Amino acid sequence: MALELPILRIGLAGFSLDQQQLLAEAVARESAGSVDWEFGALTEADACCVNGARTQLLLDGTLRVGSGIPAGRSVQIDPAALERPIAYSLPLAPRNLVPELSFELEPDSIKAMLRRMVGSLKPLIAQFCLASQILEQESALGAGIYHVISVEGKLLAVVDLRGDVGVLANASPLELESAMWAPQPRRPDAVPGHFHRCSLSRLMWQYAQRTHRDLLPPRYRTELLYFRRTPRLPHRLLKDAHLRLLQALAREAARFADLEQRTGLGAPELARELAALYLVGAITSNPKRAASAPRRRAEALDSDLPSDRGAMPSGLNLDTHQVTIHARTADLTVPAPMVRD
Repeated sequence: MALELPILRIGLAGFSLDQQQLLAEAVARESAGSVDWEFGALTEADACCVNGARTQLLLDGTLRVGSGIPAGRSVQIDPAALERPIAYSLPLAPRNLVPELSFELEPDSIKAMLRRMVGSLKPLIAQFCLASQILEQESALGAGIYHVISVEGKLLAVVDLRGDVGVLANASPLELESAMWAPQPRRPDAVPGHFHRCSLSRLMWQYAQRTHRDLLPPRYRTELLYFRRTPRLPHRLLKDAHLRLLQALAREAARFADLEQRTGLGAPELARELAALYLVGAITSNPKRAASAPRRRAEALDSDLPSDRGAMPSGLNLDTHQVTIHARTADLTVPAPMVRD
């Protein structure tokens, strides 16, 4: 398999249609030789571009960004709450706003800005490449702890297939692709403190959102699918589509074609969202692994159940943060703390 790099998404705020076209052309050129950039919603973006000329700095430190298109709506962003790079086009309207990253609306400056964003997103890229390697080696891996070591002997990652994963922030895709996996004894604090750390389920979830690969097993397109358990993920990571699918399957097992009708999702989108739920063990095609009716009711109402651990991939260890799926809840809107109005 060729070296796999992630899809990285940029959210835009305040740009006119002509400016968006200029940005789109620059992004397309840059995607040809490195990671694959695409535009996405602000709430799901890995990085953000804001029109500095339409930005207002409010007294509470948040930003109001006016719409760049007729009849569009302004958005309010809290930079302090963002865990992603944000770049401002020049000129800047607020004189007291000092951005870490800015650019001119011309091709060379946009190109330089995108490359700096890639540098800021190295930990995310390293996590993606590590997840890709986990899937490639899934059949050979057990449920233990592994050191991922470069050919030069550098520790790149620690993978606990029943716990957390840590990766060196500046580990390159090439280093991870050629690395050796060495099993290790289980011990506390196996992940070095300076590594970027997350749960295995979150690592695989992030991967599923950024890959071009079709991760849904063929049997999941024809056999009955069952609700297994709520994904132990921060609530903000789940989209409306995921919640609709979990709600539908918590009520009744269904096939792929049934879920298309119940949720209104097209086949490609449905396959992507089901694949993400499959990777974190939320759904199953095996009725013996499905949640019982009493447990489905409990998981629909209780967000404090203990972790239920199993084998990869539909038994990946889960975070302690669970998502409550209410069987009778009509409003399935995913909260978006980045955009406040």
